[in-house]
Amino acid sequence: MSSLAPAVAEIRLAVRTALAELSEGSTVAVALSGGADSLALTAATVFEARRRGIRVVSVTVDHGLQEGSSLIASRAAVAAEAVGVDDALQTRVAVELASGSGIEAAARDARYAALAGVARAEGASAVLLGHTLDDQAETVLLGLARGSGATSLRGMAPSREDEDGLRWIRPLLAVRRETTRAFCVASDLEFWDDPHNLDDRYARVRVRQRVLPVLEAELGPGIADALARTAEQLREDAEAFDEMIHETIEDIVEHAEAGISVSVAALAANPAALRNRIIRLVVDSEFGVSLTRAQTVEVARLVTDWHGQGPIDLPECSAVRQGGRIVFTASGR
Repeated sequence: MSSLAPAVAEIRLAVRTALAELSEGSTVAVALSGGADSLALTAATVFEARRRGIRVVSVTVDHGLQEGSSLIASRAAVAAEAVGVDDALQTRVAVELASGSGIEAAARDARYAALAGVARAEGASAVLLGHTLDDQAETVLLGLARGSGATSLRGMAPSREDEDGLRWIRPLLAVRRETTRAFCVASDLEFWDDPHNLDDRYARVRVRQRVLPVLEAELGPGIADALARTAEQLREDAEAFDEMIHETIEDIVEHAEAGISVSVAALAANPAALRNRIIRLVVDSEFGVSLTRAQTVEVARLVTDWHGQGPIDLPECSAVRQGGRIVFTASGR
């Protein structure tokens, strides 16, 4: 009897650990592009799910952004059927560029919306995503370069639950990309290499092909692992901050006409880190907008450097100091 390839063992163990969050007899949807990461995830999920009586469906989203994309999606579905999924599903989305967003962000938004819709239609309790440790490292480095703050630097969460109770799980965040390719080779699985992954018009590709190799060469090996550890540590800090904010925010926030208001005194009493997080959370939860650092600081000046300045225009809303409160009002009101 031949021994199990190390890459296969590693990925199956990662998936087994992730599936332990789910109830026996439930359904999971695996996001499948046909690439090595998602194909290895799909095959390992099928193997591990059988032991727990979990139904597995694969979902391939065709963005229609490449010539022959429908054929690529069909091949991914065929590969999923070959590894034994209970159902290999395909869906096509229209990628629409929102104001200020790039094609990558628009495609991601469309993909996640499609995955959520299919998962709920199938009665799935979770969606499994094939992001690896390398993806996490790239995300952290991009966030650092953009000055996005701790929210971005904490990277992708291994597991989260959305407002509708659907879980989004990334079992492979501690697994290197090369391991997923080794899994496919050891399992005789033919995977697809997305040409977009070699297109240096995309910042993530430049980070992958140029920046990380230079850092490895100049600073020594282990940079990707170090970036992933940084994300994990920052996520722990951010979760602690979030808990503190949610404990505080109920006492200092009131609903206002066409918006929401926050106590100036309470904001002033908090350190800058908490004050800024409260401002961002209030705007995000009420208007669905993520403020930039500059916008957040400008709003905070209504508390810390007040000298009668007028309303501050923000995306989808405005902020103004009225007496002892900062009032956020929807744009046009």
